[in-house]
Amino acid sequence: MMIKTKAIVLTAIKYGEADLIVKCLTEEGIKSYLLRRILSARSKKLKPAYFQPLSQIAITANHNNKGNLNSITEVRVSYLYHTVGVDIFKQSIALFLAEVLAYALREEEKNPNLFEYIKTSLKWLDSNSDIANFHLVFLLELTKYLGFYPDVKNNGANFFDLEEGSFTNFKPVRNYVRGQELILFKSLIGIKFDDMVGLRWNSENRQSILDVLLVYYEFHLPGFKKPRSLKVLKEVFNENS
Repeated sequence: MMIKTKAIVLTAIKYGEADLIVKCLTEEGIKSYLLRRILSARSKKLKPAYFQPLSQIAITANHNNKGNLNSITEVRVSYLYHTVGVDIFKQSIALFLAEVLAYALREEEKNPNLFEYIKTSLKWLDSNSDIANFHLVFLLELTKYLGFYPDVKNNGANFFDLEEGSFTNFKPVRNYVRGQELILFKSLIGIKFDDMVGLRWNSENRQSILDVLLVYYEFHLPGFKKPRSLKVLKEVFNENS
């Protein structure tokens, strides 16, 4: 079935000599496409540049709905980034989040609220300069759409149980947050991108909470792995903090 949809590129993997397999979050859900001969000089309509991580594109595609790879016949840019491709901080955030999303988003069903959240968040990243905590706010807010946002009842408690996703005054046997990390974690809850200026965190604070969030994802998303780009992200922010 031929459809027109907006899409956000998650991964593009070389297949054979000149093909790409591209995984996208579309308005119709998660879809994967086989782009034949796109890496050859003969390819005219489809160019590899359209399929960089987190590119926002509009496509005409054939969705076979049979579990096989789909195909794309036309593509254009739906939102052109102005700073993400040239700012080292934003580049490292984008590559990191593309990996997180590729691991975290598995369902093929359409989820318009999820698509809208990711689309508008990336536009915010592109348009603003105070982005040091962007990935932290993004990851926590994303859990709302993935079904495991922290239960904020009892958020005055002394522990946060990572496996249960809730605050408690009873010390869990394992896998919990407490002390300074808990204070930082609580201050992140409910924060929107425009409010991040109030988070006066250093690189150590950011790395600490990022590690907590990734462990939280591992507990609630089967098969989730820490992105390979995590090391680069930490190095970029640590060297320039």
